[in-house]
Amino acid sequence: MSDCIFCKIASGEIPTDFVYSDDNIVAFRDLNPQAPVHVLIIPRKHYASAAVVDDEKVFSDLMSGAVKVARALGLEDKGYRMVINTGEEGGQTVLHLHLHLLAGRNLGWPPG
Repeated sequence: MSDCIFCKIASGEIPTDFVYSDDNIVAFRDLNPQAPVHVLIIPRKHYASAAVVDDEKVFSDLMSGAVKVARALGLEDKGYRMVINTGEEGGQTVLHLHLHLLAGRNLGWPPG
């Protein structure tokens, strides 16, 4: 997707300091953080949302990447939240599948 900002980040077209990177995913800090720690984990391959993923491994990569980032940032003891918003009513604002890793404050329930 030539106009997708997350595709441009994943490909390196937009320089970004990655918190984590491997062959399938990249993780970077959100420019508009909603918590003291707010990292986005995205697949390198473009999927507009979770609803269109045709390869279950994508979700495994996102979740395991989020756990690796959480460990690297020392979040295991206090806790963290992982969120995937899907579609307009789900709160998705960038049409590229992404997982939010949030931590560093009490994350109340219910969300939103």
